[in-house]
Amino acid sequence: MFYRVGFIKPYDVSVLEGSKRPECLGAWLDMKTILVNDKMQTDYSYDLVAPMGKKFSAIFEPQLTPKEMLALGVFGGKYMNDCRVEFPSDWFAEARLSQTEKNIGLNYFSVDASQPLSEWNKKGWIHPQDPRGWFQWYCRYYMGRRTHDEDLRQIKRWRAFSRHAGAVKKYCEPYDLSCRKKQRQALLHWAYDSRDM
Repeated sequence: MFYRVGFIKPYDVSVLEGSKRPECLGAWLDMKTILVNDKMQTDYSYDLVAPMGKKFSAIFEPQLTPKEMLALGVFGGKYMNDCRVEFPSDWFAEARLSQTEKNIGLNYFSVDASQPLSEWNKKGWIHPQDPRGWFQWYCRYYMGRRTHDEDLRQIKRWRAFSRHAGAVKKYCEPYDLSCRKKQRQALLHWAYDSRDM
């Protein structure tokens, strides 16, 4: 079960140095902490230090929000089913989710374009703070969590994935959604809007 808790941070602001001092001290003092206890994480917490959906890194420009991705259909509908309370309820209002098992028919392009979590772990793609992988990181980043080193690593991975958009544009007629459906679905998993290529 998840619990969302808001509180005033007990820090001595005078010890913060220039660039670390928040622009709007009032907003910083109202920062919320999210406590997570679900099937994959116990007693994990993170602070929301940026406004939701804003103040992204200058080199990170996702084309889809987590809410849009879930509504389109990603990961066979089997993603974040046990951790919905952590995120805004409206993200799930039109989400295409499977209550039992992965259902490829729920994916926008009705193809399987993801590897199992065991493969992600084997390749070292999983960071302990986000045991579900990139999309979990993105949802938390979108919510306002910032973790410098991990953010940079995940943003680099996201940027590297753009090569698939290049392949779709190179080998497909514009808006031919039947061309390279697996790559298009994978791009949706990485917040690239492959319907618009």
